[in-house]
Amino acid sequence: MKHRSLPGRLLAGLVLTAAALTGCSAQAPELGDRSHSGAKAPAGGDSTSALQSLQSLPVKGRAPQTGYDRDAKFGSAWSDATTAPGSRNSCDTRDDILRRDLTAVTHKTGSTCVIASGRLADPYTATTVNFVRGPHSAAVQIDHVVALSASWRTGAARLSQEQREALANDPLNLIASSGPANQQKSDSDAADWLPSNEDFQCTYVARQVAVKAKYRLWVTAPERDAMNRVLAICPGQPLPTDTSAGVILPTS
Repeated sequence: MKHRSLPGRLLAGLVLTAAALTGCSAQAPELGDRSHSGAKAPAGGDSTSALQSLQSLPVKGRAPQTGYDRDAKFGSAWSDATTAPGSRNSCDTRDDILRRDLTAVTHKTGSTCVIASGRLADPYTATTVNFVRGPHSAAVQIDHVVALSASWRTGAARLSQEQREALANDPLNLIASSGPANQQKSDSDAADWLPSNEDFQCTYVARQVAVKAKYRLWVTAPERDAMNRVLAICPGQPLPTDTSAGVILPTS
């Protein structure tokens, strides 16, 4: 099921398209603060806009799911032994991302890696979620911005094992989010799911484009169209190139 906000974004995209075709200047309909939402450059953003980069991605149909196996094809979950940025720092990837994305972080006694508690300003729902390691730690989950099974269907099957393991643990492709939002998304792409927090949609889609470009994945036609509708609201949204800020880097 497509996200509720797409009709409004579709209307904005049609207005912009009509303006381009007629040669007249026109503004998209007022959408609250969304015309500026997510416009701040993410950490590591460069001069290339996400919209420009999206146009360079190949467009193909979905490849078969045949052969997909999460652990066999993408390595053990949250492995510290990959070529992803921040890897091999003696902390698993999940704790790295919790440390990066949570505030008021505390560590397990005697550990500099294991996160015991913290507070998440959830970008997907614009709510605050408390994280406490233990029976209820699934309240905060780590989302693969480009879901691994979705990546398999759009080119990851052709990557090497090393590249796939990096994709699964790359901070660029990981965001701490509320557990229910992550479960709702499942392995959907932008054509079928966007964060309910509309102020984060531009940043979210820009991250997906950046991951696709970095790992040479393609987009499907519906996925490209959905991304275009979002990025038409924020055409200057920078393309993030690295989001490992806050992750403890290896000392050697």
